[in-house]
Amino acid sequence: MRSILLLLTILCVYSCNTKVENNHTYNSDTLKIKQEGFPLFIKNLDPNRKLSSAMQRSFKHYQAPRLLDNELYSNFRYTELEGFDYNNGDGTITRRDPSKVIFENGKYYVWYTYRNTPTKPLGYENCNDTIPSADWDLSDIWYATSKDGFTWEEQGVAVPRPPKPSPGWRSVSTTDVLKWKGKYYLYYQAFSAPSGKPTNAGSSDVCPVAMSYADSPDGPWTPMNKVVIDFGKENEWDHRVIHDPYPLIHDGKIYVYYKSGLGERDANRKHWDCWGLAIAETPEGPYVKHPLNPVMNSGHETILFPFKKGVAAIVTTDGIEHYTIQYAEDWVNFEIAAVSKLLPVAAGPFSPDAFLDSNNADGITWGLSHFINAGNDWNKMHTKLARFDCDLSQKTNDRSMKKSNLLYPNDLYFEYGLNEEQRQRINKENDEILNGK
Repeated sequence: MRSILLLLTILCVYSCNTKVENNHTYNSDTLKIKQEGFPLFIKNLDPNRKLSSAMQRSFKHYQAPRLLDNELYSNFRYTELEGFDYNNGDGTITRRDPSKVIFENGKYYVWYTYRNTPTKPLGYENCNDTIPSADWDLSDIWYATSKDGFTWEEQGVAVPRPPKPSPGWRSVSTTDVLKWKGKYYLYYQAFSAPSGKPTNAGSSDVCPVAMSYADSPDGPWTPMNKVVIDFGKENEWDHRVIHDPYPLIHDGKIYVYYKSGLGERDANRKHWDCWGLAIAETPEGPYVKHPLNPVMNSGHETILFPFKKGVAAIVTTDGIEHYTIQYAEDWVNFEIAAVSKLLPVAAGPFSPDAFLDSNNADGITWGLSHFINAGNDWNKMHTKLARFDCDLSQKTNDRSMKKSNLLYPNDLYFEYGLNEEQRQRINKENDEILNGK
């Protein structure tokens, strides 16, 4: 018994004075390390110096220890676009989920989800053949062109909803563009039922990936009329939905990143959004899903672009790593490169290297994104397109985009105050404390 007590005492003392950080064991002897104070100038840092976990991350985890030097850090600026009409914001017209912007024929092109319906979205229970269930329901894919990226001229429909029973007969949305060997391809979500259809595991969206192709960015577009990237097997992470197809070219192949979600899908967002990767030799497929899927653990809407010899990702809302900019040199294993705020939502960047299969891609400096509830009135729900600018580029050096101490108006913070239920909870807690309960 004494031996057991002695062993337990030794283990307790050791555990109380020891912890593991980054595969290194530190105990009270760490305090006895003999080394000079940390140098004022990074250039004088001894590469063999022992570092805390935080300082190790500064040099190994991020692109650079200072934000000013981190090419994958930026803040973002936004500009309203000219040329789009939203019917006085009554909720009947929406434009959302812009594709990557490409430059062809002396102008910029963008494709997007376009809805023009008699009413605003009224939910799954109230929808029909003309009334949408959601903002992206009963939509077609339209496109616009621009000379400067600020003023756009809408050109009309690119991909209309096909007739039943072809995939997308209910709605086609959330498109992105690929240029491959002189031809153009639009990948998109193809809905065969109104969005929000109830299932045994909550609401769901029946929308595998479909594709249309053309010889010119102005069309005409020919639909393949079949699923390009299908759902996973039952009870696999992507067996119910595949959203936001995002094609790039790498290593002579088509890499399509896509979103799906684990867990229950309902209004309380119990599901866990993650991102997968499917690879093919040609745009039509067949696509093989990567064995390490999911390759990203966060992001409701994620923007990807080639950077140096890898791929960067702007991970926006949702997930444990939201509001981060990430990088995968091998195009699969993503690591956080920077943390930022006011990231563009559902954006499509102007990415000149997206289809060049470059080993030294420059990055991005602008693109288009969207703003939901554009009129700040949920009774007139619609989404509008906007422009974002940033500096996530090797060539550009806009130091004003690298600031981290951005200050926002006081009223912006107070707009997000406590709701009535929270105030009641706090009042109850205060009463209990004052009354000694």
